Amino acid sequence: MQRALRRPVPDDGPMPTPDAADPLAGWTPAPFSAESITHDVYTRGRGPGVVLLPEIPGLTPQVMGLANHLVAQGFTVAVPSLFGTPGRAPSSGYAAATIAKACITREFAAFARRADRPIAEYVRALARHLHEQARGPGVGVIGMCFTGGFALAAAVEPAVLAPVASQPSVPFPIGGARKRDLCMSDADRDVVADRVAQGLCLVGLRFPQDSAAPGDRFAALHATFGDGWRVIPLGAGDRNPPGAGPFAHNVLTYKDVERPGHPTHEARRHLVQFLKERLAG
Repeated sequence: MQRALRRPVPDDGPMPTPDAADPLAGWTPAPFSAESITHDVYTRGRGPGVVLLPEIPGLTPQVMGLANHLVAQGFTVAVPSLFGTPGRAPSSGYAAATIAKACITREFAAFARRADRPIAEYVRALARHLHEQARGPGVGVIGMCFTGGFALAAAVEPAVLAPVASQPSVPFPIGGARKRDLCMSDADRDVVADRVAQGLCLVGLRFPQDSAAPGDRFAALHATFGDGWRVIPLGAGDRNPPGAGPFAHNVLTYKDVERPGHPTHEARRHLVQFLKERLAG
């Protein structure tokens, strides 16, 4: 059973301006339930729908900054609060505590290989629901870090026309088999492959030196989906872009994403272009 989100902002009058002091300003929270899972979902905007899955530790100011950017680009955005405290700023201790809690839940199955995760079906249900409310032929799903692979598994749902995996880190890349894992079950892989053959495109982003989202995983995704797997480049070759040290990880919420000309800024621009191409009605 599903519990409906509140209806997005109606199509009249200007959009409210985000409040820099409150990352949740202008967002409407409402619970959404599917597959015996319930999370509050924060919704804002008008236009084609995009489900934005937060990275660890949750709905931080940086994640909501990306969400507000997508709203400004003309999308209805739904951000489920899968973990953490909405609006809380990130810290190393907060992130460590959040990931430790998330790792042990069956909902996410952080270490399982070729897994059919409950959260994947939840995201599919949310995507279907958002599609019913928003404009356009379908919706996008963006996953980041811990949630990156969930966006790819969500592509089983026909309403998902623009799945994006930024630095997908689950299953955690411990051992060669997990590094090459596609972040989905074999059954999901076959469905997604059929959709790719019909024109679906999957998009990925990662810093070249990011060991948490290994290059082996991107290579396996390309081997499986061919030209249906498109990577938005960052940096040259196997080196991170200037200013991004060897441990840079969070592509779409990176500290220089707002600096024009920086590779993360350009990657976000290409991402928005992809969403508009795929979701324009």
